Amino acid sequence: MSVVRLDRGRITLAVKKVVIAESRLTISPDQVADDEPLNGALLSINSLGFVGMLIQLEDQLDVTLNDDLFVGRSFTTVADLVDVIQNHSEIGG
Repeated sequence: MSVVRLDRGRITLAVKKVVIAESRLTISPDQVADDEPLNGALLSINSLGFVGMLIQLEDQLDVTLNDDLFVGRSFTTVADLVDVIQNHSEIGG
């Protein structure tokens, strides 16, 4: 497998859809800003939900996200998660 950059727009849309579902909201992805906090006034993602989201994103984007990417990192916004997926995912996970 090789490290390949996925299209940022595709990743962003997938992340927004997953965080909306995890937060149990009925809004469209364009209503979620890239700098929206994952745990704030709009979105509500806890640590267990975050792990579930990663699994969903791996499946939806057909990538592998190595566990060590998430150790010691803080993900506070939608864009933080998009950045890691774009820069460190392996296609065909």
